[in-house]
Amino acid sequence: MAEPTPAHWRAADDFLAETLVGHDPALEAALTAQRAAGMPAIEVAPVSGKLLSLLVRISGARRVLEIGTLGGYSTIWMAGAVGDGGRVVTIEAEPANAAVARASIDAAGVGDRVEILVGRAADVLPTLADPGPFDLVFIDADKESNTIYLDWAARLGRPGTVVVLDNIGRDGDIVDPASTDPKVAGTRAGLEMLGRDPRFDATALQTVGVKGWDGVAIALVV
Repeated sequence: MAEPTPAHWRAADDFLAETLVGHDPALEAALTAQRAAGMPAIEVAPVSGKLLSLLVRISGARRVLEIGTLGGYSTIWMAGAVGDGGRVVTIEAEPANAAVARASIDAAGVGDRVEILVGRAADVLPTLADPGPFDLVFIDADKESNTIYLDWAARLGRPGTVVVLDNIGRDGDIVDPASTDPKVAGTRAGLEMLGRDPRFDATALQTVGVKGWDGVAIALVV
């Protein structure tokens, strides 16, 4: 029996990705471009990218909002799932990251479905009231602002909008209310908001794998 170690978590994640996700040259090229640009390797894992794609398809989402583009890896996953006529609006604070993402998204053949907005998400989100609600919102940006992003997810969504909040595990430190890590504090605040805010009905799953001890929260706007 395999020991529950980070090495075995990663090996199991690799097996699941190989078995259930496979290889996509455009996605792999996006990661190569991201690494070449010196961006951190903090994109979603392949199995999580596939999960985002499935959630878009299961929910029938046609308008998707992503907060935190990085190199465009998760954007490409979701843009492929919205179908012809679908739209992904993604927000990236760093212009250099947005430029790399734009090139990778275009190279993946889904550029016509993706609008990249450059700026601090807290400043950009209030400008997105038109042309109507988003069907799915993926939040994967600075954890300190999770409650701001969740509030806007509810405002810009509708009853039935799916909200996905990434990186909720924080290596288990979310159980420590005295943590001085701002990422942990922001994650705890986001989870507590999902639990108490009547606009949401939510759950969360711990994960282990290539991202370490992590997790994701999934909510419906009600």
